Amino acid sequence: MYIIVGLGNPERKYDGTRHNIGFSALTVLADTYGISMDIKKHKAVCGKGVIEGQKVLLAMPQTYMNLSGESVRELVDYYKIDPEEELIVIYDDINLAPGKLRIRPKGSAGGHNGIKNIIAHLGTQVFPRIRVGVGEKPKGWDLADYVLGRFPGEEEPVIREALEKTTKACCEIITADVTSAMNKYNNK
Repeated sequence: MYIIVGLGNPERKYDGTRHNIGFSALTVLADTYGISMDIKKHKAVCGKGVIEGQKVLLAMPQTYMNLSGESVRELVDYYKIDPEEELIVIYDDINLAPGKLRIRPKGSAGGHNGIKNIIAHLGTQVFPRIRVGVGEKPKGWDLADYVLGRFPGEEEPVIREALEKTTKACCEIITADVTSAMNKYNNK
């Protein structure tokens, strides 16, 4: 079984913000595969289903971004999965242009507090992740204000396409492996 985690903040006011791109990606994935996100367990809103013949659990931690590791640790322990092989984490990246994807099998937090907390709780940096570019903050902007802001209208089509590619990348990881997904979906 795979656990696919999308990172974001739980309150409605954060819907559609750059920092909630992980939640948005999970919503597209759930809609594409008819997975109801109706289970509230392990400090997350979850949905069980099947993607390309593989059992999956989709999870949106409800702990706020900086404490995402609490939920991820509970999920990994409860379902007894190997995070190095059966966990996929989707989150925002300000170092990538809007809509660009970067898939990796492991890595540091790169300044992302949600990933930093997951690494701390799992005790490893080795787990597949899909970073979705939300663009660099403009000069003079506060980082929190930027990531908690919404995409301008002209970026929305690019973001929609990125969310569809994220769904395909998850499927590629599940049916093939991380390397295959990297080769297909990492933007050069």
